[in-house]
Amino acid sequence: MAQVLEFRLPDLGEGLTEAEVVRWLVEVGDVVAVDQPVVEVETAKAMVEVPCPYAGVVTARFGEEGAELPVGAPLLTVAVGEQDAGDGTGDGTEGSGNVLVGYGTGAPPARRRRVRPAPMTRGSRPGANAAKVSSVPAAPAANGTARTTGALATPAAQAAAVVERPADGPVPVISPLVRRLARENGVDLRQLSGSGPEGLILRADVEDVLRAGAAAGPSAGAPVAPASVAGPAQGSGSRVPLKGVRGAVADKLSRSRREIPDATCWVDADATELMRARKAMNGAGGQKISLLALLARICTAALARYPELNSRVDMEAREIVRLDAVHLGFAAQTERGLVVPVVRDAHARDAESLTAEFARLTEAARAGTLTPAELTGGTFTLNNYGVFGVDGSTPIINHPEAAMLGVGRIVPKPWVHEGELAVRQVVQLSLTFDHRVCDGGTAGGFLRYVADCVEQPAVLLRTL
Repeated sequence: MAQVLEFRLPDLGEGLTEAEVVRWLVEVGDVVAVDQPVVEVETAKAMVEVPCPYAGVVTARFGEEGAELPVGAPLLTVAVGEQDAGDGTGDGTEGSGNVLVGYGTGAPPARRRRVRPAPMTRGSRPGANAAKVSSVPAAPAANGTARTTGALATPAAQAAAVVERPADGPVPVISPLVRRLARENGVDLRQLSGSGPEGLILRADVEDVLRAGAAAGPSAGAPVAPASVAGPAQGSGSRVPLKGVRGAVADKLSRSRREIPDATCWVDADATELMRARKAMNGAGGQKISLLALLARICTAALARYPELNSRVDMEAREIVRLDAVHLGFAAQTERGLVVPVVRDAHARDAESLTAEFARLTEAARAGTLTPAELTGGTFTLNNYGVFGVDGSTPIINHPEAAMLGVGRIVPKPWVHEGELAVRQVVQLSLTFDHRVCDGGTAGGFLRYVADCVEQPAVLLRTL
């Protein structure tokens, strides 16, 4: 006899608490195999295809494309049974080999789902909420099969629903981002009825309240945003949600500014000899060496001399943690926003290996296929903003790292060379560093060494 198993959005790692449904890869009625990707979601880190740990027939999907789901929310249900064993898909209870954090490789427990009663409003009759939830109709799928939506009513439909909860009772919110959004905008979560499973309050519910407050103005008993957020003084305009990659960047940069006492020093350098060296290397045959790879090689050599800048600060222990390996992040602009892929063990790579890895990660970044592991764990960041045609910048440190090297455009400028005025290829280098890990002398020494290597690449021979 077939049994219906529920697959919930797993913990995708790196502290992620929610994901946005980008594209469903299966329809209701489709037969799926163990570890078959069923949905593509976007987290604050990357685009991820989520595999299903069960084999069987999809009976329901939860969440339309564009909806945000918290970790633990239902994704889909799969009917599994003995008949699946004969068609090569297995019996639905075999182990999954494609592990995501939050569910493992063991057989899923065969248990019935228990429907919990929805939170009751004050003065309501027992069972009234459950009756209202069960009356939500199933949305028809493209193939004619009913697509079950369960208790997930649209956020707009439930934005006006206000409930009162006991002052000391729990609030059904699991996302810290939702709590912060509500706190910063003066929204009382105890007055909201969530549109998520079992009354869970989602970010969309809070945003709907803010939009309703902006459109209708303050009303008695309704939680609305302060006038500084959605008041009429701001006039008309469009709103762009801070979510996904853009939201993650905003959070990280804000945290960096709050926690890191940063300082910046910069210097102009004559990059003529570095450009000549690269031209000679590429003219000798073999794989072409990128300028970014040469700059990365210079960075790793400089970090070997000044390890203070390859560290992070542990304020709880009040310690500076100096790191042995250099995992080099580099800023990459994509259609989804700014991302910082990480080259692992950059200190152990030569120029050819660095070139190949930069190319691979850049291509993955533009395609939106970087994994969370490829976007985290950096110890130092190289930011080549010269590709945007600018000379200088004061970069914000990529928290929790201790420093970032910025590289401007390389352009012909008048320069005193060997006692005479000449036109040389000049670049501005800037170093932003955490003043807790070192003083200006160390930062200046690091930057001066980088500039010396740019002006005289032969200096690098001492480290080879």
